[in-house]
Amino acid sequence: MKKSFLFILILIVSNISNAQCAMCKAVVESGDLSEAEGLNTGILYLMVFPYILVGTLLYFIIKNRKNNKI
Repeated sequence: MKKSFLFILILIVSNISNAQCAMCKAVVESGDLSEAEGLNTGILYLMVFPYILVGTLLYFIIKNRKNNKI
């Protein structure tokens, strides 16, 4: 139950939040809406990969520790 609630909360918060630094925001404000959406999507895309790599690493570490206990 807690995992599903946390997953839904993360989806809602990630949809609301903006992933732009101050410099990117200043550049985008001078452009049109499609440029802003494209830049924001690109930032989110680049932000995802470190979390995937760290999550995968932690998964294998935990899996290896469980196998060694048996």
